[in-house]
Amino acid sequence: MTPFAILSLIVIYFGILFAISHFTSKKDSGNDAFFKANKNSKWYLVAFGMIGTALSGVTFISVPGEVGAPSGEQFKYFQFVLGNAIGFIFIAKVLLPLYYRMNLTSIYGYIERRLGTYSYKTAATIFLISRTIGSAFRLYLVVIVLQRFVFDFYGIPFATTVLISLALIFAYTYRGGLKTIIITDTLQTFFLITSVFLTIYFICQSLNLNIIESFEAVKNSNYSKIFFFEDFLSSKFHFVKQILGGIFVTIAMVGLDQDLMQKNLSCATIGEAQKNMFAFTGIFVLINIFFLSVGALLYIYAAKNGIEVPTDLVTGKPRTDLLFPEIAFHHLTLIPSVIFLLGLTAATFATTDSALTALTTSFCVDFLGMDKTENRNKPTAVRARHFTHLGFCFLMFLVIVFFNAVNDSSVVGMIFRIASYTYGPLLGLYGFGLFMKTKTVKDQFVPLICLLSPALTFLLSENSKLLFFGYVFDNELIIINGLITFIGLLLISKPTKEETRF
Repeated sequence: MTPFAILSLIVIYFGILFAISHFTSKKDSGNDAFFKANKNSKWYLVAFGMIGTALSGVTFISVPGEVGAPSGEQFKYFQFVLGNAIGFIFIAKVLLPLYYRMNLTSIYGYIERRLGTYSYKTAATIFLISRTIGSAFRLYLVVIVLQRFVFDFYGIPFATTVLISLALIFAYTYRGGLKTIIITDTLQTFFLITSVFLTIYFICQSLNLNIIESFEAVKNSNYSKIFFFEDFLSSKFHFVKQILGGIFVTIAMVGLDQDLMQKNLSCATIGEAQKNMFAFTGIFVLINIFFLSVGALLYIYAAKNGIEVPTDLVTGKPRTDLLFPEIAFHHLTLIPSVIFLLGLTAATFATTDSALTALTTSFCVDFLGMDKTENRNKPTAVRARHFTHLGFCFLMFLVIVFFNAVNDSSVVGMIFRIASYTYGPLLGLYGFGLFMKTKTVKDQFVPLICLLSPALTFLLSENSKLLFFGYVFDNELIIINGLITFIGLLLISKPTKEETRF
């Protein structure tokens, strides 16, 4: 597939998104539509669209790539996915009823009512930092693919490619916000899921395998081990670590994250929001099985055709997350290449457009107070929202360029590693608020606790082999971070006059 063909497809793709944006926002581009989609989203559209938001380009490229990584990961990631599913159920049964009962626009309003203003601003700041970094990493993954296979051909610098990508996202989201994204993400998720199934079909066709034969080939390969029970102390792959990490990373990165919760809160009732979460959970688990299967088939195909894992142009090290695009663009026919590009583009931009909308919402509500009665009808409110949206686009641009300059490890591992440090304090804050009903905190000390907790967590992680008899942390590190925050909040706690009701 030529660079010009890839570029042409991207132009057509964004043309469709701009058309959707125009029709969804032409009658109402106010803040209520941007923040909450006027509170009338259909649960099945939200559930389906959330798949694209939750998966992203990281799942599309890095997860299949890591199946055959030298570290022997195989289907280890599915243990983490099972933990995710448990976390989603907790969110549906515990957190969503809380948010609906309090009629929140920003979920961090709970912290304000429960613990105080300093705690509230701290929680919102943690989200802004965490989501900016996480979304920048996700977009970075796709931009390096576009750069390598398209824009390098035209001599366009990496920074310009990033700027173009963010400018396109800003252009179709700045007016309609969540109201537009509910529709665009539904379309993008359709492209994503379709591309997964068609990719499996075309690879099987290239290997001369039918569906049953391909299943057997994956099952009998060296890539299909799911459960790891060996060496609990020193192995990051152990079942318990992956399950616990999956549960608590999900609670923090989804249930305590304005991005995905904002979509749930756009449903009319709690019943519809819960139906959305349960449907989403089932699809999420199933689609990840197919992503892992794609990974195994890619490595089987590569071995059969003598294809090596591409290397990083800067470091010269193998980059497993470039294997999928390498095979799709250079070794399969035109149609599979188109399918891959649609899926990759849909996965990434569905995540990034949603994140930018959530970041804008959180800042406008949590720091500018746009949900307050006295501010809702200010003539400058929409303009302030536009400038905020633009500001986060520029901030994400800076983060991606910086990450490109220093990155030397797998993107998927880096995202969840950083999440363990940035989202951990949110676990502690919400845990204290939910379970310490008769206590509150000395609010002004909360920011200090939330700064110390990640620092102590980092020290424990770096010295865990020495301190804990050879134990090595993985994604379950977020539990330690949350626990340290929880203990710190207990140390600065004080009794409330009466038991809190939320």
